[in-house]
Amino acid sequence: MSKPTFDPGFTQQVGGVLRRAINKDGSFNVRRRRTRWRDVHPYLYVINIGWAKFLGLVFASYLVVNTIFASIYYSIGPDAIQGHGEEDNFGRFLSGFFFSAHTLTTVGYGNLSPHGTAANVVASLEAMVGLMGFAVATGLLFGRISRPYARIGFSSQMLVAPYLNGTSLQFRIVNLRPNMLMELEASVLLMTVDGPPGGLARSYNRLTLERERVYYLPLTWTIVHPIDDKSPLYGKTAADLERLQAEFLILIKGYDDTFSQTVHARSSYRYDEIEWNAKFTSAFHIDAGGDVVLDVDEVSTHTRLPS
Repeated sequence: MSKPTFDPGFTQQVGGVLRRAINKDGSFNVRRRRTRWRDVHPYLYVINIGWAKFLGLVFASYLVVNTIFASIYYSIGPDAIQGHGEEDNFGRFLSGFFFSAHTLTTVGYGNLSPHGTAANVVASLEAMVGLMGFAVATGLLFGRISRPYARIGFSSQMLVAPYLNGTSLQFRIVNLRPNMLMELEASVLLMTVDGPPGGLARSYNRLTLERERVYYLPLTWTIVHPIDDKSPLYGKTAADLERLQAEFLILIKGYDDTFSQTVHARSSYRYDEIEWNAKFTSAFHIDAGGDVVLDVDEVSTHTRLPS
């Protein structure tokens, strides 16, 4: 039996044309289906969704809970809430809603109060729900804010650029945040699809880098793979990479000095995101005062070279 070849976790089986393995935002191009409800973890969902969805979910939950309790106060009767002075049904419901908001948030302005055993029991239960609910919301908010993750900017394209007496494959990264990242490591995998008709399989090659790690990232870092006779890209053309459905999988790992934790960033480039015969231009300069000025938004700037 032959020794299994290297597989980083994307499998070697080919069942169709893959759009890409890693999306530009670093997520994997995998859609999970047929999971059981007990396998869905609410905390993982809420902690990973975007800020707009998170705030919308909190606001929607607040409205729903207050609406439910307002309906309960309304169903108890017109005397359940004292101090509202409303006679019509909609006014009574609004008074119940606002009293629910007062109770849920423990504000208690004093202009509205429960009357009767049933209303006081509901208000007591709502106060407990409010305390627990806001404790959960606060914990989720803190978890989202305190969770460390890297904001690494990747150049929009890879370049095939001159390197020593030959060529190289290059891309550039920059830290989009002002915090200090240290001990950065880069790993680049080339994923290709090849084989006879009906027997296509993915293969993976780890590309040798000119420099696999740097101590600091105060500026940009151009990550270079020399295309020599040992490189899987040696002699390959743009048409060859397209035929092989080539995709370059990127993993960046570093130490965040602010949070004192290791952080990761992922991205990928496909064969059609490679600019041939070009080189990056400098994204920083030294000003008159002797300070280094970095233009973060110029991480992708490059120039074409004469053929």
